[in-house]
Amino acid sequence: MKYGKNYAESLKSYDRSKAYEAGEAVNIVLGNAKAKFDETVELHVRLGIDPRQADQQVRGVLVLPHGTGKTKKVLVIAKGERADAAAAAGADYVGAEEMIQKIQTENWFDFDVMITTPDMMGVVGRIGRLLGPKGLMPNPKSGTVTMDVARAVAEVKAGKVEYRLDKTAIIHCPIGKKSFGNEKILENFNALMDAIVKAKPAAAKGQYIKSISLASTMGPGVKVNYNKI
Repeated sequence: MKYGKNYAESLKSYDRSKAYEAGEAVNIVLGNAKAKFDETVELHVRLGIDPRQADQQVRGVLVLPHGTGKTKKVLVIAKGERADAAAAAGADYVGAEEMIQKIQTENWFDFDVMITTPDMMGVVGRIGRLLGPKGLMPNPKSGTVTMDVARAVAEVKAGKVEYRLDKTAIIHCPIGKKSFGNEKILENFNALMDAIVKAKPAAAKGQYIKSISLASTMGPGVKVNYNKI
């Protein structure tokens, strides 16, 4: 397989077969983030569970200590006082049926997160087939269906991330930007790993965490010594 110059040079800078301590792994990843933009650092965790089993799901939300470095656009579907509270909390867009119609008729998706109140889920459900494939459907488990829309908006703006198992039993999640530096990235890493460990399903058998790796947007993955987690 042929790699670009920077990527090939990055592969030579460390031992790909070795699992590094978390702090050292972060240093390697940041050192190899050579793109001209502020690369995102991502955590990838492979778990020893079966994602096809309902009692072995791993999913949760967490406000990272230092956020993700990305400001997300938030759409809130609510009425009355809840709509006013959402706007005051910093929501980028607030509305009700008219916003649902805008999405339907204009194919408008200029937002990263949709938050709604339980009483509006019937309206939101009308466009579930549009929101679902894009990962935008509000869900109580992710805190995006709630009466406390102001708090939900504040958490998203503060850097809340959702972690969930995919079909291959891997969790992929951003934990910051290159510009954060080692210390902040490491604190975000530890916070997310703590959450994943605590979310271990009771039905999980054997080795829970199979492997951990860190990578920047354009850089190669670096293995992390998960025996120490």
